[in-house]
Amino acid sequence: MSRSRQLSARRTASLSRTAVLATVPVALAALLATAAPAAAGTTGASGVGDPYFPLAGNGGYDAAHYDLTLSYDTRTRRLDGRAAITARATQRLTRFDLDLSGLTVTGVTVDHVKTAYRRDGQELVVTPRRALRKGQSFRVTVTYNGTPKPVTDPDGSLDGWIPTDDGAFVAGEPQGAMTWFPANNHPTDKASYDFTLTVPRGRTAVANGVLLGTRSTSATTTFRWHQAEPMAAYLATATIGAFRVRQYTTPDGIRVYDAVDPREAGAATPVLKQLPSVLTWESKIFGPYPFRAAGSIVDHAPDVGYALETQTRPVYDSAPDLGTLVHETAHQWFGDSVSLTTWKDIWLNEGFATYAEWLYDEQHGGPSAQRTFDTLYARPASDGLWAYPPGDPGSGARIFGTPVYARGAMALHALRRAVGDRAFLRVLRAWASEHRAGHGTTDGFIALAGRLSGKDLDALLRTWLYAPGKPAVS
Repeated sequence: MSRSRQLSARRTASLSRTAVLATVPVALAALLATAAPAAAGTTGASGVGDPYFPLAGNGGYDAAHYDLTLSYDTRTRRLDGRAAITARATQRLTRFDLDLSGLTVTGVTVDHVKTAYRRDGQELVVTPRRALRKGQSFRVTVTYNGTPKPVTDPDGSLDGWIPTDDGAFVAGEPQGAMTWFPANNHPTDKASYDFTLTVPRGRTAVANGVLLGTRSTSATTTFRWHQAEPMAAYLATATIGAFRVRQYTTPDGIRVYDAVDPREAGAATPVLKQLPSVLTWESKIFGPYPFRAAGSIVDHAPDVGYALETQTRPVYDSAPDLGTLVHETAHQWFGDSVSLTTWKDIWLNEGFATYAEWLYDEQHGGPSAQRTFDTLYARPASDGLWAYPPGDPGSGARIFGTPVYARGAMALHALRRAVGDRAFLRVLRAWASEHRAGHGTTDGFIALAGRLSGKDLDALLRTWLYAPGKPAVS
């Protein structure tokens, strides 16, 4: 999934997304290690092998569920946390890692037994007293506290737990989830989530999925949220603020929860009122909405500078325009339900969500997708739009750059022109349905488009996605 800068759909032709990439603190922080060395071949890898983020995620297990219990003091900015993670070992394990940046770990158990652990940069290294068998389900519980600090991207953007004047703006793409909870922090390992969030009374804590209930004391309010459908860690949120809340259920049974900072309400309310119609339109184009909950978190976070498609409930740093709402809502299909296998395929998130803006404009009185394509294509070969291909942009500042968004969308339009509208929409719907709650790859998308259209599209799509420079058009 992906991060999108707040730009109007009417400005798509002059798209200029700021490139961002999370950097990871590498300060070593040792915290006890008394267990004997692990036997060779029985330790979980410290990363899943993503070429852009070598330390992202962890090997040796699959997470199934996160139960996060957090208490945040908005005055002192102290976070007290307990993360209970249910997982299954995919190999015999004498040691495994979790991703966690900063914060102080105060205890770790595996299946309720106190366990040795140590810190190694972003890795929390856990050594159970007894080895875990391949296929064994287990529960690792981590207690921790401290002042969460976001990671800083190369362009100066903040990622993760970002303090605000009344709470926190929490957006974890691509690596920020580890700033506030221990996780298997790569999109290939999705899980369900429960959140129990306690904040000072007068503040609202908004997470993913469905609100199960609240409980108040004279000083605090606790919010319980449940995200049933699988979710990548970077799409989790626990945004906190002095929000105005609106709840309702759409005719299709989707439970909507909007939380809006009063300072943004005047501009945000007219846009958010269009969410039900946007959901209906996108469901007609892409297939049934993949989740049981929806909504928006509109914060007042002037230092953030972006919106993110946090699952079921995108988070906006200020009042979004309609184009941004369409973009982030489209990500619920493309990026959230259908997730990345590696970060180099980020165009599958951003190109698709950008093209959703083009389609929405086309069908709601704006410029046609062809006109938007032509305006972009008129840019000279020296323009940054053609600086690198979107299918493998390279690590560093390029991962969320203009080519990923705009040229990614142009690749989809080239496909549409090649196969026709009917086949093109059939491909989009099939991609969303066949990979629902799962993962996809660029090779898989190219194969699907060829299968459903009956055409050899390999050369066309690989030129648009992987060839350097400005592609020729016929």
